[in-house]
Amino acid sequence: MRGTTWTRLALAGCGSAVCLLVAAPLAAAETTAPITLSPEESQQVCSDWVPKLQKRADTLKKRITGGPEVKGSVANLKARAADQRAAGHTARADQLDQRAAKRQSRVGELDAAKQKLDAFAAAHCGPAK
Repeated sequence: MRGTTWTRLALAGCGSAVCLLVAAPLAAAETTAPITLSPEESQQVCSDWVPKLQKRADTLKKRITGGPEVKGSVANLKARAADQRAAGHTARADQLDQRAAKRQSRVGELDAAKQKLDAFAAAHCGPAK
């Protein structure tokens, strides 16, 4: 009895692996067909996902552009870098400066994402009720 259970599990595992190997190239292939949503799916995207994503983008931008007292902001990272540099820890200060520069570059990405969300909402969600 034990051998048949292990045999079934082995066959199921091999079958799954083969399906993944066959399906992966098909899933990776570029498709030019547009994605269509049913009215129910479209309503869910418009009522649930778009507002959540817009709020998240706004929150992240507010955090990034916050003052030195806001943990995770560019100003906070630069202030921490200055403190580390004053303490003689130049390597750590350089790391914090690099993080600040990278985080500052994210503002443009957030703005672009927000514009895409706004365009999607305007095109597919209709006026807010």
